[in-house]
Amino acid sequence: MARLLAARGIGEDDVGAYFAPSIAALAPPCELPGVEKAAEVILDFAVRGDKIVVLGDYDCDGVCATAILLRAIDAVSKSGVAPCPFLPERLTEGYGMNAASVARMLTENPDVKLVVTVDNGINSVREVALLKEKGVAVVVTDHHLPGDELPAADALVNPKVASSERLAGLCGAGVAFLLANALVNLAKEKGACFSSPIGGPLLVLAGLATVTDVMPLVGQNRILVSEALKRFRSIAPLGLRELFDRASRSAAPCLTTKDFGFLIGPRINAAGRLASGMEALELIVSTDREEARELARRVDVRNAERKSIEQAMLDAALERVVPGAPAQVIDLPEGHQGVAGIVAARILERIGASADGPGPVPVCVVVGGHGSARAPEGYNVRDAFVASAEALDRFGGHAAAGGFSVKSGMIDRFRDLFAAACAAQAVGIAPDVKGVSRLDAWVSGADLTLELADWVQKIEPCGEANPEPLFGIRGVRFAEVRPLGAEGRHLVATFRDRSIPKAIWWNRGDRVEELRAHSAAAYDIIFTIEANDYMERHVELRLVDIVPSHGA
Repeated sequence: MARLLAARGIGEDDVGAYFAPSIAALAPPCELPGVEKAAEVILDFAVRGDKIVVLGDYDCDGVCATAILLRAIDAVSKSGVAPCPFLPERLTEGYGMNAASVARMLTENPDVKLVVTVDNGINSVREVALLKEKGVAVVVTDHHLPGDELPAADALVNPKVASSERLAGLCGAGVAFLLANALVNLAKEKGACFSSPIGGPLLVLAGLATVTDVMPLVGQNRILVSEALKRFRSIAPLGLRELFDRASRSAAPCLTTKDFGFLIGPRINAAGRLASGMEALELIVSTDREEARELARRVDVRNAERKSIEQAMLDAALERVVPGAPAQVIDLPEGHQGVAGIVAARILERIGASADGPGPVPVCVVVGGHGSARAPEGYNVRDAFVASAEALDRFGGHAAAGGFSVKSGMIDRFRDLFAAACAAQAVGIAPDVKGVSRLDAWVSGADLTLELADWVQKIEPCGEANPEPLFGIRGVRFAEVRPLGAEGRHLVATFRDRSIPKAIWWNRGDRVEELRAHSAAAYDIIFTIEANDYMERHVELRLVDIVPSHGA
């Protein structure tokens, strides 16, 4: 355990706070530059009863951030005047505040007096200027990197523009959470708060979004997520609790980041990917149990639809992978734009785990001229987009992921430019050792005890910058490998060495036949460990990679 903590930068003086993150250690809202000004602007419009639109985004972070500010503004607004949500449509308008989404927002809300952005707006210089010309005030709250020019908003809150170091890693909903607290506190000071306390459900939303937006789970984010997980069953918005009950059979008192990242988050995202983020937003803000239950059912069905589309696209995309290419640019005209990013991530996992491939390389999936990219550590897809700009209408993102639109008829030119840019970046990147580069320890079956699993659990919440401990065993041989799940999408394995617990490999049922065909071979397995409480409490492994063994 000392070694695991040291690898995560946890020194002796930090251990207490690390194992017991406390809500009392959350930074005050005033520590985030611009938040007090933003609260003043919003409160002035709210107490007058002016129409306020909260303009969010269709992903989980954007939807959660929208719900947070809707609740906070409603709590301080003149009685009977509720703020209005607005989310762009992914397929017809694209991300955040842009010309198309602003035009529709103004058509639907001609009497709007104030627009508050959440999880977007920092690069919407022209759109903010347009609203100001029309006499609409604008407060921008975001967490994305700014461009060369900042929007001329009435107030601007973005930790990437100005912030203390401990708040620099907030997601959009984390920023909205601090603003919501500042707004309610200011309203109380001025005697203008007309609602009961609201903080608990909003904290859960901020924690959920922090996980799903892959923010670093250290410092302030670790506190937000830890508290959200511990308190989920008692204080989460009703709709989220209904959704979790549908998605999970678990009766465990505490959730983990896996519940946020693999059960709840993807379902919230599915609505925005395939239809409208408003479906998920309506679920989150619902206060009627029967309505929430029906909305949870719809969102869950939407996620099942997403899975089906994703599998069909993945099968088609894998057939078009070019072995040995410095980057994969896969055109799927028959696919769905909203699922392109997930499929790119799945392909990256597959080619990264391939025993005979060159290691992971950036992957782009393009549908109808619009694409999403995912990249392994060491690459920067945004820089690769810059180098490919002559073939693109627009692009954005960061090192590990991004989105873009290809100019008509230039997909082949983009493929060549992007591949050349990635090949140039690959020079100097240390070869990946098939998942071993982040390994915490090589162990034996005898090490994999319930005591170890319980200690590992204390490292939660795990995620970006605080990874789940990763272990390996060399030279194992399989006793049995079989598919798991109704469609055989997963893999379950047992080992000839009976001291090694049963292992499950999610979404890798495709490797069952390969491993059966080489049943006598020795492999190195890479995995995480957890305690399973089903029937008799026992240890289970979650496989991350299986590679041919090269000995000790």
